Amino acid sequence: MKPIGIRRRFDDAELERIRQAAQRAEKRTSGEVVAYLVSRVDDSDDAAWKGAALGALAAAAVFGLVHWLGGFWGGPAVLWLTLPTFSGAAAGYLLTAWSPALERWLIPTASLERRVRLRAEAAFLDEEVFRTRDRTGILIFIALFEHRALILADSGIHEKVAEGQWQRLVVSLTSGIRADRTVEALEETILACGRLLEEHGVSRRDDDRNELADEPRLSER
Repeated sequence: MKPIGIRRRFDDAELERIRQAAQRAEKRTSGEVVAYLVSRVDDSDDAAWKGAALGALAAAAVFGLVHWLGGFWGGPAVLWLTLPTFSGAAAGYLLTAWSPALERWLIPTASLERRVRLRAEAAFLDEEVFRTRDRTGILIFIALFEHRALILADSGIHEKVAEGQWQRLVVSLTSGIRADRTVEALEETILACGRLLEEHGVSRRDDDRNELADEPRLSER
């Protein structure tokens, strides 16, 4: 199944809501919020091949059960040995490729988490979230296919806000993604980040300026 391009997932009004949320979050603190959304973190087909292997095993088991229960073994024996395996493998591969939920299920959680974190860290560097005067940049990273989110804060914020505070926001954001309310959940998370920074003394300076663009970043990979 060909994935929908990420730009087509969100209309202009939704992207504007995200941008305005970033503006509002930055009004009373020196924090700089960058929202980054990616369709999926990589295009590995490992899960599809795992689906093919499971399909081959399942088909072979079913055909073996048919023979065992019914004593049916018509046609050339070679077909009974090869056809179930190949047809099951093809079915398993295609079913996995066409079902995002099944594909996610077949990817080990540790592998999924690692891929998302590596991609988020790359986005942090690519968008130069670290290039603020007081190192007060925050990246809110969303991987849509993986149903995962991460918040990465630069050193100027990390030393004031405990990691567990961000994790609570991540849990809420991830729930929103899974409930198909990504924009609303992201908007709420951005504003919550602003409140958290204000509560922990990441104060806005009199000469504060907008150092990182407020528009959300969109990427296919």
